[in-house]
Amino acid sequence: MSRVLRKWPARFLGEGAAVTPFSLTRPFLRGRTFGTVLVNLDTHQVIDVLPDRQAETVTIWMQTHTEITHVSRDRGSEYASAASRGAPQAIQVADRFHVAKNLSEAVQDLLARVLTELKAASEGEAAPVVQAQGPLPVEEWRPTPGAQVTQVISTRRAEREARYQQVESLHKQGLTTKKIARRMAISERTVRHWLQRGVAPDTRQRRKYASTFDPYAPYVLARWEEGERNGTQIWREIAALGYPGSQRMLSRFLETLKTHEIGTSALVQRLPHYSSTAAVSLFMRRPDTLEEIQREHLATFRLAAPSLETTYRLVQDFLMMMRKLEGERLDAWLAQVHESGLPELQSFAQGVKRDKAAVQAGLTLAINNGQVEGQVTRIKLIKRMMYGKAGFALLRQRVLHRI
Repeated sequence: MSRVLRKWPARFLGEGAAVTPFSLTRPFLRGRTFGTVLVNLDTHQVIDVLPDRQAETVTIWMQTHTEITHVSRDRGSEYASAASRGAPQAIQVADRFHVAKNLSEAVQDLLARVLTELKAASEGEAAPVVQAQGPLPVEEWRPTPGAQVTQVISTRRAEREARYQQVESLHKQGLTTKKIARRMAISERTVRHWLQRGVAPDTRQRRKYASTFDPYAPYVLARWEEGERNGTQIWREIAALGYPGSQRMLSRFLETLKTHEIGTSALVQRLPHYSSTAAVSLFMRRPDTLEEIQREHLATFRLAAPSLETTYRLVQDFLMMMRKLEGERLDAWLAQVHESGLPELQSFAQGVKRDKAAVQAGLTLAINNGQVEGQVTRIKLIKRMMYGKAGFALLRQRVLHRI
């Protein structure tokens, strides 16, 4: 018995619930073996635990409980099928959390596409990058390196110069590329490259990675152009907007600003530095929960492209409908999505139409799967306390009888 349980992953339980009203959701945790827990949403009590999440198993269980009047579930086809066959008399309710999660995934896909298109368009319009005397693009605005970093760069440059001189000397002596590479302990390809260029290789600057300063760079640049030269004052202003960095780090960025002209591109002025994963939270959250800098970024996104403005309006309308349980507006919302021409939201709408009755019930009734999460957490704790020493039968007894 213990060997059987040890084969089960640590996270084997699915989510579900049962009886007047009845709640049931698919698991989205890792693992290959799953079970189903059924919870009474009125009493908040676990009614049963099933050893798998197969539709047939759940169907058989439901057929023996004709008192079921509502089934709250996620968007999974297994539980939807089980509810339809096992409890045809019950009203199926799509859990609002899972519906909102599906919507956020669609919005993220849309943002990934639109932001990529905007970036490509901006790069196409931009002039070829950086002449020696030209302005430094704000995208490449870096803090001034410290003395230690500067010393390291100088040392590496000197080492490469010395190695190049050795390669050139050996080449003049008539050694082949292969012999030079072996003697110098470098690749033959590197030797060929050095000799073809005819100059010592320079230390290339590393690619600039995302920084916590990037979203505030346009603001700092604007204040600098207005004549503000007090670093402490600028730091206080951006700290009030949410900048988490230190005043010392800001001073290093300002040192770069003193020695280089920073040029703003249309892309940076229009779009804050956000990935699609981060930007989706701006579109999904309630406007009154956003900080000032986040509201500014959101406004910039909405102005950047008409599709982003349409997306925000549709998303907020759907979330308002969900919060106020105004499911009667679903048909009108689906029509607006159809007219929007946004493929990602249209794909979400198609999924809603396939499960329309359950989704509309979820947007109308106060039933949800929230308290089931606590039951699943408790069951996981019980299972781990057993240390894999017994099987499913004992786990079920401990869950049902609180042993």
